[in-house]
Amino acid sequence: MRLTVAIGNTRCGMVIGCRAKPYAKVCLCSRHVKPQRRIRNLTPAYGYNIAMTPPNDRPERSGRLSADDWAQAALDQIAEQGVAAVAVEPLARRLGVTKGSFYWHFPSRDALLQAALERWETHEQDEVFGQLEGVQDPAARLGALFKLVANEVQSHVIYSELLKALDHPAVQPVIGRVSKRRLDYLTSAFRAAGLDATDAQHRARLAYAAYVGFLQLNLQLGQRDMQREEFEDYVAHMMATLIPAKG
Repeated sequence: MRLTVAIGNTRCGMVIGCRAKPYAKVCLCSRHVKPQRRIRNLTPAYGYNIAMTPPNDRPERSGRLSADDWAQAALDQIAEQGVAAVAVEPLARRLGVTKGSFYWHFPSRDALLQAALERWETHEQDEVFGQLEGVQDPAARLGALFKLVANEVQSHVIYSELLKALDHPAVQPVIGRVSKRRLDYLTSAFRAAGLDATDAQHRARLAYAAYVGFLQLNLQLGQRDMQREEFEDYVAHMMATLIPAKG
């Protein structure tokens, strides 16, 4: 890392920075200076089963972490340990950077949590509902929705963890918006598939209750994991039970 030194207004009269964040106020005296850690390249994909690389083996980043990197790391932390586990220092260690990288993008832990929740909510809008826009047949669209949702592993885990933290002021409005959007989408989909307004609303609630209940059984109550074939049979049964037959 190429370092630059400049005169500043800190306790010891100097500051240190780098190309990523010039003139960051860091004391250089022997009492306060600490070895500068290189910024590491760790931008996990949205999938949940991610093998985390030990800090000493992480590849060097070509630039500083973005706000999205921090938001994604916070979502990974929520999936693994819950909302309460989102904290600056553990995330900085996870990403292989100092806390200064965090404060470049966010004023507080609550701001990071809000950004992470917005990222999760946007992912569902763009990646889940967005993929179904091209499916013209209503019954086929419902089937594609069921199959797509069945394979969204991390999103389910995060949702389950957020349900445990509904008393958090940042979580409750997000869960409220997401749940309403899902129910509205399901109701419209069942209406398009031929049900009247009342039946479509009932079927949407039934489908969503089955989804939430399945998460409760598997993620919160620790019910045994299904084998892949068994899970696919379960999804097929749900589709056959809930999607109206043509004609």
